[in-house]
Amino acid sequence: MQGVPMKSVDHVRDVPGRALAAVRTGNVEPGVGHIVKRYLSIARRRKWAVIGAVCTFLLLGLIITLLTTPKYTSVATLEIQRETRNFTQVQGAQADEQQSSANDQEYYETQYGLLKTRSQANAVVEALHLQDSAKFFDMFGSSEKLFPNGRPIGGNAARLDRISKASTILLKNFTVSPERLSRLVRISFTSPDAAFSKKVVETWTAQFISTTLARRFETTAYARKFLEQRLTQLRSRIDESERQLVAYAAQQGIVNLPASTPSQGEGGLSGERSLAVDDLSTLNRELVRATADRIQAQSRLGAADDPETAANTALQNLRERRADVAADYARLLTQFRSDYPPAKAQQSQLAQLDRAIAAEENRGRRRLQDAYQASMKREAELTSRVTALKGNVLDARRRSIQYNIYQRDTDTNRQLYDALLQRYKEIGVAGGVGVNNISVVEQPEVAERPSSPRLILNLFISLLAGLAVGAGLALILEQIDEAIDDPAEIEEMLGIPLLGTTPRTDVEPLEALADPKSALTEAYLSLRTTLSFATDHGVPYVFSVSSTRAGEGKSLTSYALARLLARQQRRTLLIDCDMRSPSVHHELGIPNGPGLSNYLAGATSDIDSLLVKTAHDGLIVMTAGPQPPSAPELLSGQHFKTLLEKLQDRFDHVVVDAPPVMGLADAPLIASQTEGTLFVIESHGTKKSMTRVAIARLQAANTPILGVVLTKFDQKRAAYGYGYDYSERYGYGNSSDARA
Repeated sequence: MQGVPMKSVDHVRDVPGRALAAVRTGNVEPGVGHIVKRYLSIARRRKWAVIGAVCTFLLLGLIITLLTTPKYTSVATLEIQRETRNFTQVQGAQADEQQSSANDQEYYETQYGLLKTRSQANAVVEALHLQDSAKFFDMFGSSEKLFPNGRPIGGNAARLDRISKASTILLKNFTVSPERLSRLVRISFTSPDAAFSKKVVETWTAQFISTTLARRFETTAYARKFLEQRLTQLRSRIDESERQLVAYAAQQGIVNLPASTPSQGEGGLSGERSLAVDDLSTLNRELVRATADRIQAQSRLGAADDPETAANTALQNLRERRADVAADYARLLTQFRSDYPPAKAQQSQLAQLDRAIAAEENRGRRRLQDAYQASMKREAELTSRVTALKGNVLDARRRSIQYNIYQRDTDTNRQLYDALLQRYKEIGVAGGVGVNNISVVEQPEVAERPSSPRLILNLFISLLAGLAVGAGLALILEQIDEAIDDPAEIEEMLGIPLLGTTPRTDVEPLEALADPKSALTEAYLSLRTTLSFATDHGVPYVFSVSSTRAGEGKSLTSYALARLLARQQRRTLLIDCDMRSPSVHHELGIPNGPGLSNYLAGATSDIDSLLVKTAHDGLIVMTAGPQPPSAPELLSGQHFKTLLEKLQDRFDHVVVDAPPVMGLADAPLIASQTEGTLFVIESHGTKKSMTRVAIARLQAANTPILGVVLTKFDQKRAAYGYGYDYSERYGYGNSSDARA
């Protein structure tokens, strides 16, 4: 068998060992499930602390509930309409405007705030005379100083103090609960007396409605008072402006006539028109008509066919007679000569008719000429008169500038006065109507059952509080407890893979190992299998087993591994290197004769004389031997290294049971001469801080650490079940082993 360098660690496959430990513990990547299981494990381990906290709080909740005075709540539902009346608008006191939703919300929030004002509470106190009621203050436990000898303290200051304190009590027990997306609001009051709660809610509702109406009336009263002052001022201004207007008109000689409509007045304000302007307007209209008549006469005079001539009946008759006579004359000429007497008579008659027609036409022309001359004369006279009046009007306008200023001021004051007077009348009517925008939808009733205390709710709250306190207490105890309870903590805490876990047994460990079906045997079989992956050649040839302190199970682990290796038909040597407190010979029931200390001290060089056969085939033991004066001096020499080199040639595996690390120098010295160290940790017992220090000492000695074995593991106290109950897993073994 070839020797293996003692300090070479190239063949120690740490990464596969870590991966194997991760797979074995299920700690590949701690996720949500792992965290949940971890906290559940803490709850199981600290269940009595949690149960105690829950029971304590439940008991306290029950006691408090039973000792608390029952209270009754009375509820009323109000509907608050959006009030949109604005008394500053001139359109009228009853005009409403649709407000935006934001303004509506602001309005309703304002109403909710008004419901809970101290002034509202004071009104309720005074309405019910609560400031003088000792029973009221006794009901809420605050009447000792206010009613000495059962009577209230006299004086206005004391009375105001009682009102203030009573209002505070009412506000403390009064709630306003608006219903979302509606105009409804619930108001409620809670007290030990159901009838009193109903009375307070009724009074509160009535006082709120009364206060709202009073506030609105006060608003209209202020508006009326303001308008009265303004009307008085406007009346004085109207009188003064009218006096100025009349005085200026008399001074300037301005005479105005009333107009039928205001639009006929100058500027459309006064409703009057100037006499000069009225005359100019009349003459201008006459001038227009005269001009039209002149143009018409001129056109008739120059026309070839005068319509008036055509309409002359006498002329038409003459022309018709001439036409008849001319026809008769033409008929005679067809039969007779022109000198024929009847023809001559007809010719003479035609001449007379022509002369009569000409005379009639001349009379018509003279008539048109006279009409034309008359229209021209009238037009000229009117033009002259209009021109003169234009000058008068312009002069009147220059004199009427200040007059118009006075007139507009008078008209404006009169319009404002009329509008305010109308507004004053409307506000007087609106203020007397008293429109109420608040209505009671549901009247308060006397509560039949108390609203508090509520046993189920209080117990539920106590349960939650107890669970919270119990969880906090469990976490605090978990932080205080430094014992390793969770196999997953090994790699997280030490950075070393967990190779195996052995369970706690109810029987002696040696008896459990003697049973091949026991859970302890199965655990060490699993550890031996895992250890075969620690190096590239399988189970290390020479490895030591150590722990932080004594009693963690390192000697049992050494013996179990050596025994299981021997069962594989491999020559195995178990060396008890704990020369200060040897225990291997006790486990095997052999005497502690000459052993390791004899060889290291040079008392003998015969290795065979130190080897002791056991009842197990293939398992040889070298006991610790007599206790030396200084074990570190023996281990630090060359004899120990030489011994291990010789034993490697004779055995397949050498298992070294090393002493504990803490407080001793033996374990680092021994571990430095082996391929690696298997570190044993007692679960639920060894402190984490001590374990870290022990691992650090081994690592400081350049000792390869193969992995960790967690012994005496109780899965009920772990974060979650890791499946180390081998008897139940494989379905065989006695009941005691299954329980272990």
